[in-house]
Amino acid sequence: MNPQVEFNLALILFLPWFGILAALYWIYPRQPRTTARRAYDAVALAIASALAAWGMHWSMLNADPHAGAIWKQVLASSISYGLFLLVMTIALIARFRLFKAPRPNASR
Repeated sequence: MNPQVEFNLALILFLPWFGILAALYWIYPRQPRTTARRAYDAVALAIASALAAWGMHWSMLNADPHAGAIWKQVLASSISYGLFLLVMTIALIARFRLFKAPRPNASR
């Protein structure tokens, strides 16, 4: 296997799943969809992607060399996925607090 592909295999295999999660994060909830929210979402997705890539590379370089090649990939996948989900969870909670949808007046 090409060494560059092997080094990035964890990220390559998780890219479709990261794409699905990113699309769901971007699409829902549909309202309010302001320019500020679009910018916030774009920054959150960029940070999550960058941190996931960094975590994958860090874990590949720091994994125990005696554990075997497959365990480097397992560690890289776990770290990368965990960091992506951590950033997305924090961003989602912060987005709900920052961009609350206006509630209609309930007249009784």
